[in-house]
Amino acid sequence: MIGIDKNGAWFLGSTPEFLENVEDVHQVKFNTEKLALLPQKNLARNEPSGSELAKVDVYFPITHGKLGEDGALQGLLELLGKPYVGADVYGSAICMDKDVTKRLLMERGIPVARYMLLRNQEELPFTDAVLELGETLFVKPCREGSSLGVSKVRTVEEYLTALQEAFAVDSKVLVEESISGREIECSVLGNDKPEAAPILGEIVPLREFYSYEAKYVDEDGAELVIPAEIDSEVSMQIRKTAVEAFQLTECRSMARVDFFLRADNSFILNEINTLPGFTNISMYPKLWEASGLSYSELLDRLIELALEYRK
Repeated sequence: MIGIDKNGAWFLGSTPEFLENVEDVHQVKFNTEKLALLPQKNLARNEPSGSELAKVDVYFPITHGKLGEDGALQGLLELLGKPYVGADVYGSAICMDKDVTKRLLMERGIPVARYMLLRNQEELPFTDAVLELGETLFVKPCREGSSLGVSKVRTVEEYLTALQEAFAVDSKVLVEESISGREIECSVLGNDKPEAAPILGEIVPLREFYSYEAKYVDEDGAELVIPAEIDSEVSMQIRKTAVEAFQLTECRSMARVDFFLRADNSFILNEINTLPGFTNISMYPKLWEASGLSYSELLDRLIELALEYRK
């Protein structure tokens, strides 16, 4: 196991120790000896001798957010010339940018939430946003994940605070309409011929919305409903759209595609996550498990897809 600190230094960790402390990863101690990355070679110890470590067959990134799932880490792994799990540079970069993703989806005719884009502290009066998008708005950093910096606002005071928080983490910010509907998630797996899991799931937030805390911290922050109770024809259309979006945005290996399902059974695509969570409350592996693919079998398949793509 390899850890990366907040300064970007890489360290070698103990996999057995990590598995023993999976409920509290802060207990895991990493080697203080830094690692160097050598193109077309394995990891090397960051010392004058530069001695190589054991051979790495496949890298499995589990780093969320900027530099981890936006194509940066993936580009580094490409330079190493080694197989890795997940989307490549292109798919990662496209799906990390909500504006770019939405424009590609709209071009194909896939419905998305209406939004307005702001750049570099650009101002948009609250009244103009409400007139265009409705009385309840979401303010989101364009290139962030895990709902970091996302706010649901109804007043001008909340709106101004939300813009400040969003611009603190990204120079591109979306002001988006609020969609009234059920949160439906679909797991997609594969490279050239991806498949959607036969079973869809539903997120029932027990907070104002499905926040970072609800996703990763508070096990009572949301209820996962598997399978989601959806009309079979609608379910088929959602799964078909998920695969279409997966291919359109240059994804490979895996992605979780999130939708909002309205009361009239129409739906909009909310986002595509190329590095979905694998925690004990994460939807991606749970949907495959409910579809007959166990957690360990899913990991094996992801590694196979990484090796297959690299050939």
